[in-house]
Amino acid sequence: MEKEKSSYKDPSGFVYKKDGVVYRQINKCYKENYDFFMQCGLYKKLVEKKYIVAHEEIETDENGDNELYKIIRPQKIDFVSYCYEWSFSMLKDAALLTLKIQMLALKYGMSLKDASAYNIQFQDGRPVFIDTLSFEKCNEKPWVAYGQFCRHFLAPLLLMVYCDVRLQSLLKNYIDGIPLDLASRMLPWRTKLNFAIMLHIHMHAAMQSKYESTSVKKESNLSVEQKTVIIENLIDLIKSIKWKPQDTEWGDYYTFTNYSDKAMEDKAQIVSRFLDIASVKTCWDLGANNGYFTRIASNKGIKSAAFDIDAVAAEKNYLYIKNNKEKNILPLLCDLTNPSPSIGWNCEERDSLVAREHPQLAMALALIHHLAISNNLPFSKIAEFFAGICEYLIIEFVPKTDSKVKILLSTREDIFEQYDIESFEKYFSNSFAILAKEQIKDSERTLYLMKNLSLIHI
Repeated sequence: MEKEKSSYKDPSGFVYKKDGVVYRQINKCYKENYDFFMQCGLYKKLVEKKYIVAHEEIETDENGDNELYKIIRPQKIDFVSYCYEWSFSMLKDAALLTLKIQMLALKYGMSLKDASAYNIQFQDGRPVFIDTLSFEKCNEKPWVAYGQFCRHFLAPLLLMVYCDVRLQSLLKNYIDGIPLDLASRMLPWRTKLNFAIMLHIHMHAAMQSKYESTSVKKESNLSVEQKTVIIENLIDLIKSIKWKPQDTEWGDYYTFTNYSDKAMEDKAQIVSRFLDIASVKTCWDLGANNGYFTRIASNKGIKSAAFDIDAVAAEKNYLYIKNNKEKNILPLLCDLTNPSPSIGWNCEERDSLVAREHPQLAMALALIHHLAISNNLPFSKIAEFFAGICEYLIIEFVPKTDSKVKILLSTREDIFEQYDIESFEKYFSNSFAILAKEQIKDSERTLYLMKNLSLIHI
């Protein structure tokens, strides 16, 4: 048994892996709530609506564990992502799902005891709740997870819209959500004219500050009807938060690219052929932009994650996936030169990007010049990174004579003497075998299919 390192805070149970399969242990202290959750009809309704991952109960020997009540095996999530890697609309949809679940739970006499963004994952192009042990029998006290919901969802969404979309990255610094007093100070004064924002952020922050100085905290009992009104108010507020992204270099990359139609078509065909040769089940597209080339993989049934540094590109990609009900692609925000680190207690609560499950194949299209020239990364370091995450690599070399590279070099001294195709092949050949190499028609760029040398059996 390999216990999930982040699964230690809830006495109700924990998540673990055995032979690569994810299980959840339910402890005896949660027996009453779990049985009620399963018997009252709430679990069935949530699964029916695809709001929660389905699970099956597993017969097991207690093995001397006096705490054990049941073992369940939940549906597998293809790739685990975190809220600071989501686009704006992904975070918004995750917030709305949490509120819909709470609203439904109240109708069945239950309530969410936490409203963490980490209880949500994205599967088949939509958010899904993953924490089976988050439900408890409803009582007359206020919603215990209300403050957490505001920190994890409401505060970052408002900051992204009213201040700067990049403030979502604060969720990396504040693992239990952005403090409301901080959000209140950062939000512009005009937000106080919005009654809902005033109530759930500014007044909420003020009340928290007031009661921090006293050991006595007054709580009024609330009926289910009163709780429902609060949830409905939050749903209306979340729905009203809209981000209108401005055009960016990457968000409109394929509108202003230097590829001709012929080059784009040929590049797509080469990528498709390379994918067929590799015959893989999982893919990371690093520098995916709006997912144009990622879809070549996902349309072949390859489970694909599409990473990009640009919030506009990631947002457009997610909305396209959502509107077209695509299932094999997950768009995520990622600065490849500074990817998500391991954070939390003992740096083990949330895994770094490279510590999570690796893909069989990675794609790095129109990326090498940004890594090598914009970020001064030598080919040896770039090759070492890719060799550490994938078995196959589809990578595009962009020479100095390419117009995009000329633009990069127009604002800096050309100190990149080894930026040429010979050096590229030399350094990558230390880690990869070149299986195929094709120049893109009507272009100076070259595509490669490579295989990790450490995984080639001689």
